[in-house]
Amino acid sequence: NELRAAVGVQRGSPILGLDPEAAKARIERLPWVAQAAVARNLPATVRVVLHERRPMARWQHRGRVQVLDRTGTPVHGADAGRFAHLPLVVGPGAPPETKTLLKTLRSRPDLARRVAAAVHVSQRRWNVRMHNGVTVQLPDGDAAAAWQRLARLEARYGLLQRAIRAVDLRLPDQLVVRLEPDAEPYGPAIARGEAT
Repeated sequence: NELRAAVGVQRGSPILGLDPEAAKARIERLPWVAQAAVARNLPATVRVVLHERRPMARWQHRGRVQVLDRTGTPVHGADAGRFAHLPLVVGPGAPPETKTLLKTLRSRPDLARRVAAAVHVSQRRWNVRMHNGVTVQLPDGDAAAAWQRLARLEARYGLLQRAIRAVDLRLPDQLVVRLEPDAEPYGPAIARGEAT
């Protein structure tokens, strides 16, 4: 119905009364339309071709949650509640960086399934929050390499299943783990294993 209204022509209307460019502009204002083309095919047909926007993630900013399409553009008017299955990203600089982040996370599906949200920090890097509450601090440089490093640590030591609050991977030659207040220290085993 929204599309019919945006086209602005009804059965029986004079086809030459349709302004294709004006109809195209109206259609492209619809929330899920990325691009449209409108043409009059004489004697009596109006042809509309649409390219829909595809949802990629949910974006939380200033207390609101919006749906982002695959270009990182908010889909204004979209009901974010219908897209609870999509990843959640947070922060003012998140939208243009989300596609790259999701590619990085999905390179390790075993870890990606455990991600609850990702926060864009200082508009330059990500903190990834896991479902169990552990925060993984990725670097502003090669986040993909750090994510692979985390996957190796998780496979070898079960790092994310331990009593920790955060894993800091911002420096490529160091691993900093913040323990839960009542956790036992691990000793140097993890650091030694990662250095080899």
